[in-house]
Amino acid sequence: MKSVTITLFPFLLVIVAICFSFCDATSDVLCIESERKALLKFKNDLVDPSNRLSSWVEGGDCCKWLGVVCHNTTGHINQLHLAAPLSVPQFDAPVDEWETYHPSKNNSTLRGKINSSLLELKHLSSLDLSNNNFRGNIPKFLGMLGSLTYLNLSHAQFQGGIPHNLGNLSKLQYLDLGGNDLKPKSLQWVSGLSSLQYLDLSDADLRKATDWLKVTFEHPSLLELHLSACSLKDDPSPISVNSTKSLVVLNLSENNFSSVPMSIFGLHGLVSIDLSGNSLEGPIPDYFRNISFLEVLDLSRNSLNSSTPNSLFSLNHLQFLNLSSNEIDQNISEILLSLSRCCLDCLESLDMAHNDLFGHLVDQLGHFKNLAHLSLTGNNISGHIPLSIGELSSLKFFDVSENQLNGTFPLCFGQLESLETLNLGFNLLGVVSETHFSNLTRLTTLEASQNRLRFEPNSSWIPPFQCRIIKLRISDILPTWLLNLPTQFEYVNLSCNQLTGGISYLNVREIVDLRSNRFTGQLPRVFPTLQYLILSNNLFSGPLFELVCNSLRGGPMECLAIERNFLSGEIPDCWNHWRGLGYLNLENNNLTGKIPPSLGHLNLLVLNLRNNGMFGELPSTLQLSTSLIMLDLSDNHFSGSVPAWIGDKLSKLEILSLRSNNFDGHIPQKICQLQSLRILDLGHNNISGAIPKCFSNLSAMANKGNQNTYMFQWSSISTNNFFYLRALLVLKGRQDVYSTILGLVTSICLSTNRLIGEIPKELGSLVELRSLNVSSNLLIGNIPDEIGNMKLMESLDLSMNQLTGEIPSSFSNLNFLNHFNVSYNNLTGQIPTSTQLQSFGNLSYMGNHLYGPPLTKNRSTNRTPTDVANNGSRSEGSNVNWLYVSIVLGFVMGFSGVVAPLFYIKSWRHAYYRKLDHIGRKLYMSLGYYG
Repeated sequence: MKSVTITLFPFLLVIVAICFSFCDATSDVLCIESERKALLKFKNDLVDPSNRLSSWVEGGDCCKWLGVVCHNTTGHINQLHLAAPLSVPQFDAPVDEWETYHPSKNNSTLRGKINSSLLELKHLSSLDLSNNNFRGNIPKFLGMLGSLTYLNLSHAQFQGGIPHNLGNLSKLQYLDLGGNDLKPKSLQWVSGLSSLQYLDLSDADLRKATDWLKVTFEHPSLLELHLSACSLKDDPSPISVNSTKSLVVLNLSENNFSSVPMSIFGLHGLVSIDLSGNSLEGPIPDYFRNISFLEVLDLSRNSLNSSTPNSLFSLNHLQFLNLSSNEIDQNISEILLSLSRCCLDCLESLDMAHNDLFGHLVDQLGHFKNLAHLSLTGNNISGHIPLSIGELSSLKFFDVSENQLNGTFPLCFGQLESLETLNLGFNLLGVVSETHFSNLTRLTTLEASQNRLRFEPNSSWIPPFQCRIIKLRISDILPTWLLNLPTQFEYVNLSCNQLTGGISYLNVREIVDLRSNRFTGQLPRVFPTLQYLILSNNLFSGPLFELVCNSLRGGPMECLAIERNFLSGEIPDCWNHWRGLGYLNLENNNLTGKIPPSLGHLNLLVLNLRNNGMFGELPSTLQLSTSLIMLDLSDNHFSGSVPAWIGDKLSKLEILSLRSNNFDGHIPQKICQLQSLRILDLGHNNISGAIPKCFSNLSAMANKGNQNTYMFQWSSISTNNFFYLRALLVLKGRQDVYSTILGLVTSICLSTNRLIGEIPKELGSLVELRSLNVSSNLLIGNIPDEIGNMKLMESLDLSMNQLTGEIPSSFSNLNFLNHFNVSYNNLTGQIPTSTQLQSFGNLSYMGNHLYGPPLTKNRSTNRTPTDVANNGSRSEGSNVNWLYVSIVLGFVMGFSGVVAPLFYIKSWRHAYYRKLDHIGRKLYMSLGYYG
């Protein structure tokens, strides 16, 4: 729930301003010459990129200038409203609208210097310079504007301290300095503002202003105080505060309190308290009962536990209660029953999402006649949704997703005419009919994925709602009613269904997620403003040309994911207009041809073309993609040398995989410049030369640092979605897809190349490395003792080389090893004693001259020679491999004893297939139940 704060004072001032503006518009009073000159001086020091002050010209009537309000009888300027013309976007507005709202990205903001000529405006009572971009200190002379009653400098990019002489403004009633980068050392100056009623210092750093509590809580006239995100924390030595009786609204959200400041409970006149986003621990204090007039209480996003105290349910005026994102462990029925006894007729919003609530929803829920917002998502609530839910005639927002609700979906939902958002996802709810939506004409968001819903409306059904956001889990073909909706969606998520058929056009404005279905045919045409298109894991086929070069040409696309489909043809060379694209994943398709040069002109973060049929050298334009974090071109037919510019230009790379291609030449030394590189896979190529000693400079593998989650996130304010980046890695002797734990992996794989020389001892400095594979090369010499310093190593493969000497005794330090292979070298001596090294079987050591546990014989002499001309692979010999002989014999016996009778004995065959059919039906029912 969005935090709700009660505030009246700003509205009164706005009304006054409107009245002045109206009176001024109907008068013929001319402005005073000296004040006009003062304004022109003020303008001359400003930078006005959008020419907002074009009406401010020499000789004009300044009372008619933009933002200027004069007194309707004296002509004196008494109000100056120069806030950047930014209307706050709706909560569910698109991302670009919110970005435009930020002053630093808005061309209509004023910049430059604030001229002291404003001191000539002796009658100025209201000054608003908010939402601009001044980037400097607050001018000290503002403290000399003695007539000011209203001063708003919020979100104007001011920095540094706060001038103490602002405390001279004894008439000031409203002061907003929020949203700046201010760092005052004291708030004692606030005591001088004897008329102050509204104070906002949000986002100021008040760590050094230790007098904040005493100054603000004891202020005699202050009604509203906002100190959000001010780095406030518990006072180790609490001081005695004679709390004022005047304070009505208190916002201390986004600070560092671990307990509720006790001084708050002395503010008996408070109507609104916001302590969200702190670090509050333990049970909710009992003392809230002292604040009997409380209407708004927000304790969300803390670590409060236990159950809600009975004192909380003595607040008879409570309208908004937000306890979401805590650790409250209580039966939801107890909470609803208690609330029904104290605030049945006044409660408008209840948010207890993401706690540990359990139990059932009770019928009393339907008795809260004014309840408009109810969020219980992310708990353990079970049972049925009560029928009384249909009596909540004011309900606009209902979210019970991520619980264990079951049973049928109440038909009475169709009576909720005010409902705008309905989220039932991730439950066990059943059948849905057209009646459930009969009167939901205002519904804009419908989310019901991950249930057991079955919805089969009449083919001619026309939904009464016009959803902008829809997330459903259904089956079979894409429903006709969804395609026929007259509205344009903002967000559609039909992922992880079994939907089939083709899609010709997607009328969606921002986000489409259709991954993990069975859609076929050509890629759909899309709306040109689409930002995120997720079509992964389907059966789409055909070329990319229409989508890339026509449908989305010049659009704002940020994420394009079409991996694991059947796309064919070449990647078209028309990416020049895709400037916003950050994520491109086309892996596991049938694409051919070369990487188009225009792809390098994008500001990509992720480029994944793995497992296609692409070929040729890497285009030099890729070095322009300097923001790349992940580059995966593995399992293709690319050729040429590994470009040196990868290390020189792509300095942010963290994952680089060129595995299973036809690259040749040496590993470029400049690869060592990749300070952020965590995963390097050059295996299965034709790379020659020595392993660079400078690999020791790969600091992300040498130093303990932050472990990334590699999570690609997208949102449109009203939605919050993400998927983890995936990488196919060969670790621990097998090939696996890593996703959620990808950020924990550090790996170097150089296997199956033609590398020569010794293993550099410098590799031992990569102490954060978890996996090292240099198998199947032509490496010689001893194994460096320094490898034993890599104590976090989990997988080490040095097999199929020409290494000599003993296994270093330092390998006894490798306590995390779970995959180890040094087979088919020329190693000699005893295997060092350690818990890990003795846990591996003979296969890890065979083909050497080693002895000692775990080998069963004193010395292992069963060496298979290597063929240098065959890239270090084992040569074929005349010896019989009895392992394969036994496998063949086992297959023959199994086939003749079990499978063959099925072909020749009819009764056996029928019984076998009946049993398979029975098992298949049970599996299908089980999957349907849990899926």
